[in-house]
Amino acid sequence: MELVIMIGLQASGKTTFARSRFGDTYEYVSKDLLRNNSNPARRQRQLIEAALQQGFSVVVDNTNPTIEERKELIHLGRLYAAEITGYFFEVQLKQCLERNRAREGKARVPDVAIFATLKKLTRPSHAEGFTKLFSVYNRGDQNFEVSDWKEEELTNEQ
Repeated sequence: MELVIMIGLQASGKTTFARSRFGDTYEYVSKDLLRNNSNPARRQRQLIEAALQQGFSVVVDNTNPTIEERKELIHLGRLYAAEITGYFFEVQLKQCLERNRAREGKARVPDVAIFATLKKLTRPSHAEGFTKLFSVYNRGDQNFEVSDWKEEELTNEQ
C-alpha cells in the first residue's frame, strides 16, 4: 500500500502525471474536486483515511508546497503503514504560467496564485518521512522525465 504525494506549482503537470501514472489503480484525491465542500482539508483527510483503512493506495494531487502541509499527509500514511512516495515537479515557472493561461474556467488560476505557491514551495526531503522521492521534469506534450531524488539538488531554472 502506498501514499503518493504530488508536490509542485499549479499547471506543472501534476494532474496529468498522476492520472496517467496511477490511473485506476490508486484512489485519486484532490482538493480541486472538493471546491464545494465547506472544509476541503478535512474532507481530503477523510477520503485518504478511508482508502488507507481499506488497504488501497492513494495519490494526493495538490500543490503540497510546505513541510507543514505534507507533514499531516505523511503522518496519516504512517498510521496505516503505507509507503510514502513524493514526486516533486521541478520548478519551471515560465512553462507553468503558459500552461495555466491555456486553461479554461475554474481550471485556470490567477497568476498571483502560482507566484504565491512558488514563494512558499519547499523542496521535500527524506527527513520529512518519505520512503521514496523522485524529481519530475515536464518535457511538454504529456512527456515526463522521472529521476531518482538527489537531496542536494538546487531548484531548476525559473
